[in-house]
Amino acid sequence: MAAEDGTPEGGRRLTVLGAGVMGTGIAALAIGHGIPVSLIDPDRHRLSEAPARIDRMVRMARLLNTLPEESGTGVLVTRASFAEDATADSPGSVAVVEAVTEDADAKAKVLAEVSALVAPGTAIISNTSSIPIDELARATARPAELIGTHFMNPPHLIRTVEVIRGTHTDEVTMDTLRALLAALRREPIVVDDAPGFVTSRILHPMINDAVRVVAAGTASVEAVDRLMQGCLGHPTGPLRTADLIGLDNLVDSLWVLHNRTGDEGCRPCDLLLEMVRAGRLGRKSGRGFYAYEGEQA
Repeated sequence: MAAEDGTPEGGRRLTVLGAGVMGTGIAALAIGHGIPVSLIDPDRHRLSEAPARIDRMVRMARLLNTLPEESGTGVLVTRASFAEDATADSPGSVAVVEAVTEDADAKAKVLAEVSALVAPGTAIISNTSSIPIDELARATARPAELIGTHFMNPPHLIRTVEVIRGTHTDEVTMDTLRALLAALRREPIVVDDAPGFVTSRILHPMINDAVRVVAAGTASVEAVDRLMQGCLGHPTGPLRTADLIGLDNLVDSLWVLHNRTGDEGCRPCDLLLEMVRAGRLGRKSGRGFYAYEGEQA
């Protein structure tokens, strides 16, 4: 539920599972709108770095006018386990956002643990770029309370959010997510469940083809992106977009699509796999198709 000013009812917090690129991005978006966040990750090193990273994102977003100054700043609490957070003396969460790696088994394990611990009626939101929500729902205690989102990176910059309604998702869960996105000033576009949904099913095979063009020597990275920008209106170009997504995340998503659709166009191309093996993951590692000095996450 939402209050009249659009904030979640009672000012309740948002719990985010995963302190990686998307988890910290979603946390920064919430904190920048005055919503308190519990951020949970078993990797204590990553967790210790998260507050400074989130603070930088919030400050940068406000300089760019993509977060409102008038909302104030929400409080961030970090914890190493969900069980620790679930038993802490703190207000209940309006929702739990799962933002762990794009791996079906890893997500299912986390969702099973969470759904067994949260109070009935708590919306559980899986942030995924490709894994079907009905598939993930099989791991939960209450499939009606699971819904999918696909926030784009960085969440503070892209206002539209792909929302994936599973077969079992109920209206209460839909209403909770709509209220949360309204409080975050995001626009939801609701789609049916399928591998890759809409955005990844179209974009990720296209990026894979762009990498194949570079690997074949037909054009340079820069030429591919400039042609896609200038001729076809792609805002950043597919290869710079790949760096923003994270090449490891892109490969994981492509394998999900390939394994669930049989589409050979979704098989990650060799150059993409080589770059991931070499640790060239894009902006978050400082180098992908382009170099990003000093920008490692």
